[in-house]
Amino acid sequence: MAGREVDGALSLLLTQFIAALYYNERHHDLQKFSPNDKIPELKQDQPPEVDTLDPEQFKAGQLELARDLITKEQQIEYLISTLPGLDNSERDQLQMIRELEEELGAAEQQRQEALRERDEVLKRLDGLVRLIRRH
Repeated sequence: MAGREVDGALSLLLTQFIAALYYNERHHDLQKFSPNDKIPELKQDQPPEVDTLDPEQFKAGQLELARDLITKEQQIEYLISTLPGLDNSERDQLQMIRELEEELGAAEQQRQEALRERDEVLKRLDGLVRLIRRH
């Protein structure tokens, strides 16, 4: 079940990454990086490609998105840490499997012994019932 939670959290993290990229792409201010750069003029009926925000508002939005990304990443790390077997090497896991197989074998022997005892008790009980019917 924890694996599904990790998958869901990773999906949300990716969505948050996309939202952060979209926010930065959509709301940055238009600046020239070199004298040769040109900012295209928009036609009257053409929607702007960038909806420039006030610098403080833009930074506040970036900070909020960054905090959300960090929080989600920490949640994913926690979920991953709860997955079984992460602290065990492959050799340790194989050893655990062997030990569990031995325990299973011992439990199966106990079950077979219990079945034999049950059959013996049923035979004796059947003999007693027949003996009582005769009398």
